[in-house]
Amino acid sequence: MIKDVEIVLSKEAEEIYDYLLEEAKHSKVEASILRAIRDKSNMIKLDVTYGNSIRKKEFPKKYIEKYSITNLYRVELPNFWRMFYTLTQGEEQVKVIAFVLDIIDHKKYNKIIKFKK
Repeated sequence: MIKDVEIVLSKEAEEIYDYLLEEAKHSKVEASILRAIRDKSNMIKLDVTYGNSIRKKEFPKKYIEKYSITNLYRVELPNFWRMFYTLTQGEEQVKVIAFVLDIIDHKKYNKIIKFKK
């Protein structure tokens, strides 16, 4: 049986999405990031494991505490932006929810992942 996949944005991701939507009206950079989010979301609907799987020991503490994640995927976006998502089971047995936790720029990504220079 094929499962339906629903893309849901966290409050934080939705705020960034709305910001990009507004800025895309007059910025090619933000427009390209927004297009990529839409394209990558469609790719996730086709293959829920589309993103790069993050090892459990590398899960950001903030996502574990806030969302109790058990899996984490990263999708690269233009201009070194990233999108993190986790997979959860929907209320119906035939639905998977790709819950977008964050959409972030490279500087914030390095801070969350604890990237060392």
